[in-house]
Amino acid sequence: MSAAIKTKPDLPDRIDAANAYAIEMLFSVDPVLEGVQRALDVIPGMTPSTILHAGPPISWGRMCDPMKRAVRGAIIFEGLVKNPSEAERMILENRIILSPNHHHDCVGPMTGIISASMPVVVTKDLTTERRAYSTFNEGGGQVLWFGSFGDETLQRLRWIRDKFAPVMKKVLERTGPISVWNILSQGIQMGDECHNRHGASTSIFLKNITEPLFSLNISHSSATAVYRFMSANSHFFLNFTMTGCKLAADAAHDIPDSTLVTAMSRNGTTFGIRVSGLGNSWFVAKSPYLEDALYNLGYGPKDAAPDIGDSSIIETTGLGGFAIAAAPSMASFAGGGFSDAVEITKSMNVITTSRNTRFAIPSLDFQGTPTGIDIRKVVDTAILPSINSAIVHKSSGAGQIGAGIAKAPYECFEKALLAFGKRHGLAA
Repeated sequence: MSAAIKTKPDLPDRIDAANAYAIEMLFSVDPVLEGVQRALDVIPGMTPSTILHAGPPISWGRMCDPMKRAVRGAIIFEGLVKNPSEAERMILENRIILSPNHHHDCVGPMTGIISASMPVVVTKDLTTERRAYSTFNEGGGQVLWFGSFGDETLQRLRWIRDKFAPVMKKVLERTGPISVWNILSQGIQMGDECHNRHGASTSIFLKNITEPLFSLNISHSSATAVYRFMSANSHFFLNFTMTGCKLAADAAHDIPDSTLVTAMSRNGTTFGIRVSGLGNSWFVAKSPYLEDALYNLGYGPKDAAPDIGDSSIIETTGLGGFAIAAAPSMASFAGGGFSDAVEITKSMNVITTSRNTRFAIPSLDFQGTPTGIDIRKVVDTAILPSINSAIVHKSSGAGQIGAGIAKAPYECFEKALLAFGKRHGLAA
């Protein structure tokens, strides 16, 4: 047990057994892309006036500017109002329900916004039959997930809903279930770390669906438009990765005595974690700024919003920043050369309980990725989970302005460990 709390003689053994079981449950998950549905029809607790968002729970008044922009945009997209001021009035009059994705079996990158009429991909775990949901990745430019909205954003969202999603629904009906893990395990052999770099995984997905797409009874121009949208976005598979990781983390959740982290998420104001043996409580701290970052031309740290998004569920389950040694092209984000990226992955082994051999890293003699963050190890070593992330502008609506590495705040893990000790009747 951590030196932070005085322990009972049998508790360390109980924790180790609980953590071993939690890891076993995490590794047992087999997520597949099952289909495409309307959010209102399948997401638990979704209503016509609900807007889901990334990160821990947060009130409208405390939301960062990019999140607020995206929420307003979603309300307009739903046809509930015509302009941002009317959208804000609805929120202030409590006619809009704001709720975290994680409370509804969902995940979303960056702002993570999901509203009622948006199409979502349904990912099913073949082991537990649980399901998780996410929108399609919008790509780059003026997009909702980067906190932008306007005519271009709304037009793209409508095209995704009205044109793209119906075609993809037919494609997945034709292909049958597509394994998320199979694609990611190949992608990691081809230079993806499966968070900031998804180029290989997206290409493998396209290989799986190209023939079914072009054999549908639709016009060639429609099929081509769908294909071009996906092929132009190397992050297209990101959202699917997140649903698989969400299912894996949830399978390891709610195991008594377990000290494993089962969610890390940020809303641009606060960073929160959940712990398997501590129910659905969030342990939060101020959301960090990215430490090692590369900015687009004309932008710098003064323009950046704090870290944001549910996508750190990827690191929670041993990919992304924990697998950065698999992605040589990501070395520049590690603050130096490729050796620095390798050292980051090695350091993540210190704060985790296992390695996932499904995701073997070639540069580390095919060792599995470090998996199973233990709050005790984080507190004892002060080694913080490393998260590969993007950066959005803090206020202008410019969208993504860079990318880099964030470190999860120590305070979250310290709070969680103290709560764990209190639950087990231990003295601080």
